[in-house]
Amino acid sequence: MGGIFGVTSKSSCTLDLFFGTDYHSHLGTRRGGMAVYGSQGFHRSIHNIENTPFRTKFDGDLDELEGTSGIGCISDNEPQPLMVQSHLGTFAITTVGKINNMDELVDISYKNGCTHFLEMSGGGINPTEMVASLINQQATIVDGIRYAQELIEGSMTLMLLTPEGIYAARDRMGRTPLIIGHKDGAYCASFESFAYLNLGYETMRELGPGEIVFLTPESIQTLSEPLNEMKICSFLWVYYGYPTSTYEGINVETMRYDCGKLLAKRDAMRDDVNPDLVAGVPDSGIPHAIGYANASGIPFARPFIKYTPTWPRSFMPSRQEQRNLIAKMKLIPVEALIKNRSLLLIDDSIVRGTQLRETTEFLYSSGAKEVHIRPACPPLLFGCPYLNFSRSKSEMDLITRRIIAEREGENVSREVLDTYADPDSQNYQEMLEEIAKKLNFTTLHYHRLDDLLAAIPIEPCKVCTYCFNGKK
Repeated sequence: MGGIFGVTSKSSCTLDLFFGTDYHSHLGTRRGGMAVYGSQGFHRSIHNIENTPFRTKFDGDLDELEGTSGIGCISDNEPQPLMVQSHLGTFAITTVGKINNMDELVDISYKNGCTHFLEMSGGGINPTEMVASLINQQATIVDGIRYAQELIEGSMTLMLLTPEGIYAARDRMGRTPLIIGHKDGAYCASFESFAYLNLGYETMRELGPGEIVFLTPESIQTLSEPLNEMKICSFLWVYYGYPTSTYEGINVETMRYDCGKLLAKRDAMRDDVNPDLVAGVPDSGIPHAIGYANASGIPFARPFIKYTPTWPRSFMPSRQEQRNLIAKMKLIPVEALIKNRSLLLIDDSIVRGTQLRETTEFLYSSGAKEVHIRPACPPLLFGCPYLNFSRSKSEMDLITRRIIAEREGENVSREVLDTYADPDSQNYQEMLEEIAKKLNFTTLHYHRLDDLLAAIPIEPCKVCTYCFNGKK
């Protein structure tokens, strides 16, 4: 994933840009960057933030990054913002999204006069440079943004900084958010709705799907009206979004409470679980567990604590072995709350299952009698084609798909997969039993998709649930 933030102000924007971008650090761990424009022209800085927080890396750059308008990003992927000079002028650009048809777009760019790409990232073309190339193939920036969003298969939200102001454009299907804030003498655009509140901005509105606006210190101008169709990512509420964030009017923290409440209501109809305590896997699992405890009357507790002094961030390195070790090192058990107890544990999701299995094992080794698992979303059955929300290289990395392959073989028809997505089917129930057996859970019950959608009270057709049911 990644997060972006932009500011245009009558006075210096540097500190607002610095802190607003830093407030997106939960969305990525690899690179951070900022670009500003002021009386001395454009200035840009990009740093690797894998081992050092954004604030520490960029604190020494602030004197050079002086300007009245700027954009910043936190990225799990390519370096950005990029500086571009073209027939449309000089601009900086930063993006959040995923491009699935890169080879096709390269061919189009070459045919339309692009001679080369400079920003190679991990051996491939930097997706942000590709977006810039597509924009530059049109007569105006607005036409270029529309053109890029129409051609890109995947998703693309972006900001583009010019000497005159900032262009901000939300993905044409609204898969990721973009919110406008305002204070006297300044406007900002932000992925996260809370990122500007402590800087004195108030929320004006969210951009609609495909909407393009132009920000100056004095005004916001809509250059392309929002589209009707939307498919915002449901996983933003389940996991990615910070608790203080609000998307489409729905706060992340309260949505997670509602998820936990609905999980508890489902368990009240079962007779296979009577836990002593309810707990959440830090950090995103905790509000789900609070909701469950409040609804069920079962005490909420923290039988393990995340060691935040040196492991403050929730994301993991790119290597699976290192991620597994760090996940284990982060969580420290509280044996007094574990020994001889039956625990119900809520995590945001199960992807591979490796980390949750190890968490369960250390609970047993600390004396737990039972460990009941309640993921706060339905089983992940399909890799996301729209956002880089998982480092999985293949759908076979998903524990669900491995179980299905063991039962059905690797060439599974879509009709059969649909039965595994149906919580009322026999295949679904047997899949859960196999997962519970493999990961050593006492019981396993996932959040149902209908309950998840009930906890996001907007029209279901506007919420993307592809990773759960494969429906676009």
